[in-house]
Amino acid sequence: MQKWTARNPVGRIAYVNGRYLPHAAAGVHIEDRALQLGDGIYEVTNVVGGKPIDEEPHLDRMERSLRELGMEIPMCRAALKVVMREVIARNRIANGLLYLQVTRGAVKRDHVPPKNPPRPTLILTMRAQDVGAFATRMEKGIAVSTQPDIRWGRCDIKTVQLLPNLLAKQAAKQAGAFEAWLVDADGYVTEGASTNAWIVDGVGNVVTRDLSNAILPGVTRKIMLEAMDEAQIKVVERKFTVAEALAAREAFISSATGAAVPVVTIDGKTIGNGTPGPLTRRIHDLYATKAGIKNA
Repeated sequence: MQKWTARNPVGRIAYVNGRYLPHAAAGVHIEDRALQLGDGIYEVTNVVGGKPIDEEPHLDRMERSLRELGMEIPMCRAALKVVMREVIARNRIANGLLYLQVTRGAVKRDHVPPKNPPRPTLILTMRAQDVGAFATRMEKGIAVSTQPDIRWGRCDIKTVQLLPNLLAKQAAKQAGAFEAWLVDADGYVTEGASTNAWIVDGVGNVVTRDLSNAILPGVTRKIMLEAMDEAQIKVVERKFTVAEALAAREAFISSATGAAVPVVTIDGKTIGNGTPGPLTRRIHDLYATKAGIKNA
């Protein structure tokens, strides 16, 4: 059984198609369509104190992704929740990330999905969060590097086809940044390589790109919007340019790994006064309260 250490932050137990297995021994068929063709979707849920955060909207989005690709749901939601909690319990990780992946299954390779598809492949894995690194990001902020958005036209589906995101993240890291902000052909920021992008404009409005096929409908984004609405914080959902972002009072990112993580530089240029802004911190706290996260 695999032992978790700081250098090996992967859960010890994985779930694959009805079996709980040591992580190192888990696997899928060589002709699984996600492996061969990228024919699969995934979700990632934050786990705090052994509890999945924003569980229902994550499962809603998972089911939507499956519908959009014409894939079957591998099991009913109640049963999936049981499996999720069992994976959390078996890994004994109180604070971490729970990954769910569904593929169209294993079948003879062909671009066209089979008329009678096999049972979908269902995989769950878990890893611990680096709480110290996250605290540092919240305290000091992060750097962002802008990269061209070269992804496909259905970014609203959370598929496993992440090569463009990977390349953007790699380029950002080489530039000394934590995250990449993807920029479309018209010069507008779409979203981060693995996050949603936000700014606070010159009059104090929170601005984030409106939902469309161009961005993923972030679950954390959704809950943050609800929390800001309840707190009567003005939000404008629209496109914004890199130039607007550079002139912003504040900027931040959001994802399952963290709500309202402050951005202090974009392409090496300072945002605001170069420190995490007060509205960003307030939004982070509002989200934590709404999501039921203590000491976020």
